[in-house]
Amino acid sequence: MESNRDEAEKCIKIATTALEAGDKEKALKFLNKADKLYPTERAKALLDALTKNGSAAGNGAYRRRPTEHSQSTGAQPEGQGQEPESKGFTKDQVEGVQRIKRCKDYYDVLGVGKDASEDELKKAYRKLALKFHPDKNHAPGATEAFKKIGNAYAVLSNVDKRRQYDLSGGEEPSSPTHSQGGGFDFHRGFEADITPEDLFNMFFGGGFPSSSPHTFTNGRSNYSQHTDGQERTNDRGDGGFSMFIQLLPILVLILVSVLSQMMVSPPPYSLYSRPSTGQTIKRHTENLHVDYYVTKDFKSEYKGSALHQIEKNVEDDYVSNVRNNCWKERQTKTDLLYAAKVYRDDRMRKKAELMTMDNCKELDRLNSLFRGG
Repeated sequence: MESNRDEAEKCIKIATTALEAGDKEKALKFLNKADKLYPTERAKALLDALTKNGSAAGNGAYRRRPTEHSQSTGAQPEGQGQEPESKGFTKDQVEGVQRIKRCKDYYDVLGVGKDASEDELKKAYRKLALKFHPDKNHAPGATEAFKKIGNAYAVLSNVDKRRQYDLSGGEEPSSPTHSQGGGFDFHRGFEADITPEDLFNMFFGGGFPSSSPHTFTNGRSNYSQHTDGQERTNDRGDGGFSMFIQLLPILVLILVSVLSQMMVSPPPYSLYSRPSTGQTIKRHTENLHVDYYVTKDFKSEYKGSALHQIEKNVEDDYVSNVRNNCWKERQTKTDLLYAAKVYRDDRMRKKAELMTMDNCKELDRLNSLFRGG
């Protein structure tokens, strides 16, 4: 029976994904299968919620039933002036949105001091973005709060924009403008170069699943219907000549790229074996013993100082690659550990702890060689 536990967990995961996509029939199928493989309280709770309420909220939590508390915060019971698919929210979520709304500058939004470091900004953004993402927080104004948080981080994490923002004093205008949706807008010329949703995806590799598509822009945010996209598609026109005109810049870029590759000779070495360029002869540098590949004529063409310069370039490229890959490994591990803490996911935590960090180990080896030299 214990051997079926992992399979049951997979079935529950598939079921929750189906619930988020609105596929109740598929969710029921996999929840029943999970319950047969390895009965758990989680599967039973989801089955009960699904059969009683007909739907469930995302991320494995079933939709909150309306209570006196939810009514006091603005949430209405289903069937009384509210669509069946509407989602509840808590008093804490409402108060959180109001706090963001009252903030006078971007430092207040992220809850950091004006001397906050880049790491402190990242940590604050991660925490707030997860808390206020519209697919998780359904309190009134959560979308605008999420946008404001993303804009605050994008401005303060940019050295030039942060300097300009600090020089301006960072005070909110006395008569703040309001968005079309009745929310608040707060830019004063300091807008981000990336949408809040794109920024969120860069940090977490994707947004929360949602059955309602959200469209975010730098200045405004709103919920868009599929019909809006269809209307824009119809307005573009579908003539063959129109399509050719749209693709012409891409074709020109491809042509220029091909011509450039034909005119520029390949470098005399590669860090990897490349049969297409004939760089298959393996060598290693004298200093750091870094492997690289050359053509069969390399030995006769490069000698003395020329060979020394080539090997220096090889080592510089190799160290740069290792350093960049190590940074990516550390960033991935940090994000996994943070997400595991937020969602209390032991599997995600174990995955982060089991990461081999090969490039970081290699960087440590190279640093020890440098120190020894």
